[in-house]
Amino acid sequence: MNQRLLSKGILLVLIMLTAELNAQEVGIRFGEVARNNVAVDAVFNTSSSRVHANLSFGNNGVGVDALWDFVYKNLGGEAFNWYLGAGPSANFGDSAFYLGVSGEIGIEYLFTGVPITLGLDYRPTFWIVENTDFEWGGFGLNARWRFGG
Repeated sequence: MNQRLLSKGILLVLIMLTAELNAQEVGIRFGEVARNNVAVDAVFNTSSSRVHANLSFGNNGVGVDALWDFVYKNLGGEAFNWYLGAGPSANFGDSAFYLGVSGEIGIEYLFTGVPITLGLDYRPTFWIVENTDFEWGGFGLNARWRFGG
């Protein structure tokens, strides 16, 4: 399949998902993500769960993750949450295209005085296309600004 056609298809799906979602958070993620080390980090709430998406940059090209967090629950009080999810990951490098599936488990703290969320997560990835490989890394630190309360 043509790499440009595939990347346009993934972008179209992400745009369509974004149009259906509300109450978002946007920030930055430091750590291993889609073969890179820094990403624009966003959360889009749905009616029953949320989508945790990243657009990553680094020495390995540009990466895209769109993970569906199907478990998102309060941990103790209202400020701490934990989440568990999975979804597609892709990397468009200089000489290769990678496509795989990532899992995610994390914890986050929502500050009450300011609309900021800080989180830590673990995101291992099973790469299927260009080379079949399992990456055990994927630890990251997220800092996001919450819109809409």
